[in-house]
Amino acid sequence: MYQMANPNGHHRDAVIDIAKPMNFSGGLEFFNLTYKVTKTQKVDGKWMKEDVDLLHKITGYAPKGCITAVMGPSGAGKSTFLDGLAGRIATGSLLGRVSLDGMEMSPSLVKRSSAYIMQDDQLLPMLTVYETLMFAADFRLGTISRADKKQRVERLIEQLGLLSSRNTYIGDEGTRGVSGGERRRVSIGVDIIHGPSLLFLDEPTSGLDSTNAHSVIEKVHDIARSGSTVILTIHQPSYRIQMLLDHLIILARGQLMFQGSPKDVTTHLARMGRKVPQGENCIEYLLDVIQEYDQSEIGVEALAAFVRTGMKPPPISDEDESVSIPQTPVPPPQTRHQVEGPGETGVTGKRLHLLTGSGLQRVLNDYDRSLRSPRASPRSWSASHSGIMETLRFTPSRLRTDRKMQNPMSSSPGYYTYSNEILSGTPTPHSSDYTVVENDYLTPNIAPSTMVRHHLGPKFANSFFSEIWVLMRRNFINIRRTPELFLSRQMVLTFMGIMMATMFLNPEKDMQGITNRLSFFIFTVCLFFFSSNDAVPAFIQERFIFVRESSHNAYRASSYAISGLITYLPFLAVQAATYAVIVWFALGLRGPFLYFLIVLYVSLLSTNSFVVFVSSVVPNYILGYAAVIAFTALFFLFCGYFLNSAAIPIYWRWMNKISTMTYPYEGLLMNQYQTKDIFGYDPYGQEVSGQMILQQLHIDTDEGKKWEKVLIMLGWAVLYRVLFYLVLRFASKNQRT
Repeated sequence: MYQMANPNGHHRDAVIDIAKPMNFSGGLEFFNLTYKVTKTQKVDGKWMKEDVDLLHKITGYAPKGCITAVMGPSGAGKSTFLDGLAGRIATGSLLGRVSLDGMEMSPSLVKRSSAYIMQDDQLLPMLTVYETLMFAADFRLGTISRADKKQRVERLIEQLGLLSSRNTYIGDEGTRGVSGGERRRVSIGVDIIHGPSLLFLDEPTSGLDSTNAHSVIEKVHDIARSGSTVILTIHQPSYRIQMLLDHLIILARGQLMFQGSPKDVTTHLARMGRKVPQGENCIEYLLDVIQEYDQSEIGVEALAAFVRTGMKPPPISDEDESVSIPQTPVPPPQTRHQVEGPGETGVTGKRLHLLTGSGLQRVLNDYDRSLRSPRASPRSWSASHSGIMETLRFTPSRLRTDRKMQNPMSSSPGYYTYSNEILSGTPTPHSSDYTVVENDYLTPNIAPSTMVRHHLGPKFANSFFSEIWVLMRRNFINIRRTPELFLSRQMVLTFMGIMMATMFLNPEKDMQGITNRLSFFIFTVCLFFFSSNDAVPAFIQERFIFVRESSHNAYRASSYAISGLITYLPFLAVQAATYAVIVWFALGLRGPFLYFLIVLYVSLLSTNSFVVFVSSVVPNYILGYAAVIAFTALFFLFCGYFLNSAAIPIYWRWMNKISTMTYPYEGLLMNQYQTKDIFGYDPYGQEVSGQMILQQLHIDTDEGKKWEKVLIMLGWAVLYRVLFYLVLRFASKNQRT
C-alpha cells in the first residue's frame, strides 16, 4: 500500500481546495505524494548523507476521459512522479495515497488496472505489427475466443492508423521495419489491448518528428476520449500537441507549480504578477518563469507556496509587476462562501459557488440567456458555462463571513483541501461538469451506496499452461525468423566434429595415444561449454520486453522460464546428436552410444542453463561475456584434467565439485574406460587397461556410478534454471527503490 504521510496531520501545509466536478465521472486522485532518497555527497572533504525530496507533498487528480500532461524543466521529477502514480516505486519508499474512481489503490492494484508505455519501444523486432498485437491479445485476453481476439486486434490496428503496416516487421537497427511513429503506436496498442482504465506514457513523443509526435498524441487523445484516464510526461510539446492536452500538472524540483486546464495558465501567471509577452506561448512562458525563479535566490519554493497558499511570490525584478489582467487580492479560504444563483434552480440543477464582485449581475444575466437560447447546443452550453464559471471563480468575495458554511472536516487529520483560487481552471473540455467545491476530501460526488468498486478479476488472464503455450509459439516464430543463433552453433559443432574426428583418428597404443584420447574428451567438454556462450545476449535483449510484459501481469515469471527451456530442448538435442554421430563412428569410441549422446545433451543443457542465469544477473552482454569466460576458465582448471581430484589442494576441492565441466568429463571417461580392455602400454611395456586409467585419475570404475554424473548434471541444470526464475521473479522489476 502507499503509505500515508503525516497521518495525524501535524505537519500539513496550508489547507487548499481544488476544483472538482459536481458529477465526477471518475479518474485518478493522489494525495500528498512524497518520495525521499538518500544521496551521498562530499562536503568539506567529508562524505555526508542527505535526504532529498524527489517528490514533495504533491496532491491533485487526473480526470477520466482526458489527457493529463506532466510537464516541467529537466530534473523536475516528471518520470519519478509518473512512476509513483503507476506503482513503480518500491513499497515503503513512497508516502501518500492514490485512489481511482474513489477507491484507494495499492501499487499492485494500480499495476493490474493500468498500462505503462515506456520511453523506449521494447518489442520483438522479427514479429509483424499484427503478430505483436495478437500475442498481446493472447496474453491479456485469455477468456475471449480466438475470433474475438482477432476482431479486437483488427479494430485496434485501424484505430491506431496501422493498416498500411499491418504485415510489416517491427524491425530494429539491423532489420528494416515500421517507422518510429508506427512503432510507438504499436507499443501503445500492446498495452491497451485489454482496455485498461489507466494509461501511463513516459515521453511518448521522444525521438519522433513533429508529424509523428502529433499523430501519436492524436491516437492517445482518442484513447482518452474512449473512457481511459491518460497521464503522460512530455517535454516541449508543439502548439498542435498542446491543443490536444486537457489537464496540466507542472512540476519543478519535485514540487507542484501549476495544475489545471492549459487555458488557465495565462490567468495563473497574471495572478503571480507576470504578463505573457505578446505572441508567446503561455505554457512555455510559465516554464521560463519557473526556470527564472529556480536560478534566482528566491527559488521555486515561492511558486510552490503560491500554489498551496495563494501568497504571491516576490518579484525577481521590477518588470515582473506588470500583468495581463487586472489583479484582485486573493482571499483567504475563510472568506469564500456558497451563494444561490440562477444555476440553483435552472436546467442543470447544480449549485454555483460564486464570489461577488463587479460585473456579477451581467455575468448571471448572460448565463440565463445562454440557457434560454433555442439554438443552444450541449456543446455551446458547455463552453458558455465554462466561461461563466471562469469569471465567477476569480471574482473576489465581499459577502460577510458565514461560519456555518465552513467545512466541518477541515480540521480533521488526514484530509486535504484545495483552493479554487490556487489550483484554478476547468480541467477538461467538459467544463460544465466542474465547479469549485468546499469539501476537504476528494471523492466522487455520488452517494456512498453507489460508489464505484473495482472488480479486477484474477491476477493473470491465462492459466499457467496456456501462458507456456503462447510463449512457446512466440519463441518458435522468433527462432524461425532469426535462425542465426541456432545455425551458427550447429555449424560450429559440425565443423569441429569433423575436425576432431580427423585429428584424433587411430590413436597410438602408448601413453601418448592415451593422453591424446583424454585431450579429445576434455576438448569436447570445453567445446560444448563455449558453444553456449552465444546465448549470453539472448535474455539481455529480451529483458526489457519481459519487464514490460510481466510488470502488468501479462504472464508469470515461471511461465517465461519454463517456456524458454522447453523451446530450446529440441535444438540442443539436434546439436548434441550431430556432434555425437560424427565423432563416435569416426574415432571408434566404445561404451553405449546412447550414454555418450545423453552426456553431451545434458552437458549442453547444464551449460546453457548456467549461461542464461549469468545473463539474467549482469546488466549488459559485455559483462556477461566477461563473467562466463571467467567461470569457464575456473571450471576448466578444476575439472580434473590438469590435476585429478585427489591432487587438488583440499581448500580448492570444492571448486572441483561445483565445476560444471567435472561431471561430463568424468562421465565420458567412465563410458570409454570402464572396461578391462587394453588401450596401450606404459614405457616399461606393461599393459594399460581402461580401469587402470580411471584409477590413475581417481575416477570411479563402478559401471553404475556413471549415471550419477548424468543426474548431477541434471541437478545443476535445474538449480541454474531455478536461480534464473528467482532473478526474474524478484530482481527483474522496473521500479525505484
